[in-house]
Amino acid sequence: MNVPEVVVDWRSKGFWLPEGKLDLPADLFGGQFTWPLLVLRRDAAEANIATMAEYCRRHGWEFAPHAKTTMAPGLLARQMAAGAWGLTVATANQALVLRRLGVPRVLIANEVLDPTTLRWLAQENAAGWEVYFQVDSVAGARIAASAGPLRVLIELGHDHGRTGVRTLDELEEVARVVAEAPGLELAGLTAYEGQLQYEPAVDDFLDRVVAGFQRLKGAGLLPDRPLLSAGGSAWFDRVVERIAPVAADATLVMRSGASVTHDDGFYRERTPFLRVPQEGPLAAALDIWAQVISTPEPGLVLAGMGKRDAPFDEGLPVPMEIRRTDGTYAATTGLEVTKLNDHHTYLSSGDLLLSPGDLIRFGISHPCTAFDKWRHIPVVDDDRRVVEVLATYF
Repeated sequence: MNVPEVVVDWRSKGFWLPEGKLDLPADLFGGQFTWPLLVLRRDAAEANIATMAEYCRRHGWEFAPHAKTTMAPGLLARQMAAGAWGLTVATANQALVLRRLGVPRVLIANEVLDPTTLRWLAQENAAGWEVYFQVDSVAGARIAASAGPLRVLIELGHDHGRTGVRTLDELEEVARVVAEAPGLELAGLTAYEGQLQYEPAVDDFLDRVVAGFQRLKGAGLLPDRPLLSAGGSAWFDRVVERIAPVAADATLVMRSGASVTHDDGFYRERTPFLRVPQEGPLAAALDIWAQVISTPEPGLVLAGMGKRDAPFDEGLPVPMEIRRTDGTYAATTGLEVTKLNDHHTYLSSGDLLLSPGDLIRFGISHPCTAFDKWRHIPVVDDDRRVVEVLATYF
């Protein structure tokens, strides 16, 4: 795939370049950056990419990591180079980006109903691009059929979840409409288990996915080698185990996206490698450096980072390390984020003393809502030298 040249200048948040351009490698604390600043630790991210690629190979799954997490060509190219079968996206706009980047195979893990977009997908499909998207209703199938030729996956969902038909009868009904529609190719079945909270519910749902696949296969509605896709970042070990009964009959495609950077919050507590530690691990690869801007009263610290900079939808940032103004480092014992405003982070500091100008390195929770806040992201080595800059395409 193509990775366009990254150009940073005075428009790039977190880079201090009033004149000229960035010279690499650069000292993170050498004056070419300002705060707050999201950084990616190169070695951790590359280890995560390798871990997931090998995990999928070991279990006989193809990997189509969800590009919506990063939308960063520099990382997506690494995932493709590690052997990814393709890339997953959530929207047609993201699919357009990947098409322009030269990604040969894309799975849109969502419904596509806009006629203009469907016509473009059909045109690109006819031109040789391997692109798939989901349908979960007769109405959706008929809308897709009006644009053809298109490859579609029938989506099976669960009660109180997102999209996806809710019953196996509906699954077969929609599959028959797709199979009989001129121009549509029924490529297989897809599902998403990530919103389920508990392992028994995940297993029950995945067993229904297997039953649905077997029903469509028994009805003669699937091609000789259909796709079967599932697997977010919280339950992919259960996906591998419960989908095993039909592994020989399908091309299995996992879509985990958050695994590329992992985190210090939501996924640290939910990674499947807690259940199967011998298969992992993953390492948190994203940090946000923010400066202490005020200590207005005992026990209260304000840092210059807010909702525009850090994810907060699945947990607040986690203080990991302090860098004093003299360049020395200290632990964050007793330091806790209590809330975020647009541009301020409130921290309870207990007996820990901080001073305006100190830097705090924060881990983040939920990478899927971190990358979209940053147009350019420095990549650092283990010596905290910036060796590369990623661009994001949101």
